[in-house]
Amino acid sequence: MQQVHSDKVVETEGLSGRAPALVLCEHASHNFPPRFGTLGLSEEVQLSHAAWDPGALDLARSLAAYLGAPLVASRVSRLLYDCNRPPEAPGAMTERSERFEIPGNKGLTEQARLVRTEQIYVPFCNAVSHALEVAKPKALITMHTFTPVYNGARRPVEIGVLHDTDSRLADAMLDNTGENPPYRVERNDPYGPEDGVTHSLKLHALPRGLLNVMIEVRNDLVADKQGLAEVSSWLNPLIARGLEVCCVEMEGQVR
Repeated sequence: MQQVHSDKVVETEGLSGRAPALVLCEHASHNFPPRFGTLGLSEEVQLSHAAWDPGALDLARSLAAYLGAPLVASRVSRLLYDCNRPPEAPGAMTERSERFEIPGNKGLTEQARLVRTEQIYVPFCNAVSHALEVAKPKALITMHTFTPVYNGARRPVEIGVLHDTDSRLADAMLDNTGENPPYRVERNDPYGPEDGVTHSLKLHALPRGLLNVMIEVRNDLVADKQGLAEVSSWLNPLIARGLEVCCVEMEGQVR
């Protein structure tokens, strides 16, 4: 994989009218727009899981196509700005990600933070708000992946179903995984609300009363096309079933 740099900061796909859900992918890209530079990072770090969620955009696109839903994806590395964090959070422009130091984020001035917030986070939030206004969905679903080993510890969970104070969709999904699901599925694992990961849900879904869930898939499961197809073929219907249990009409769904 080779690093490519683009000035685009957010992308909306499939927005054409009403839809049952809106899919978000905050960590879709390892892009570092030229105007921001590469934060003093090697290409290895720029392409690592610290910079993005490998496979998350593919999962999000698959889900959006399955549900007949629009997708809003950040096109900027989360090391420049993590669009799943508010501007005041240290993790919005983190100085360290797991074992990686982020030189270009150390000692940022208030003005430097404001520039990134206004040029990355605000356009992303505006795109989400616009998509919600046009699509008028009943649910918001955010798609992420996580590394199998973090700070030297192996993570046994394979798919995480995360939620904040509104667990309706998560409950419906977890109630329908079956007795022997092909993946180890856990609630609020490997992260939970206490880790600050439900920002997008709290900002965009909870105030609107939307059903919502954050999905985390272990990235080794979607490292190739076969793995991606296998996970999607199990996960997409599970999410759709959860929506149906919560009385969301699935007119645009592709089966």
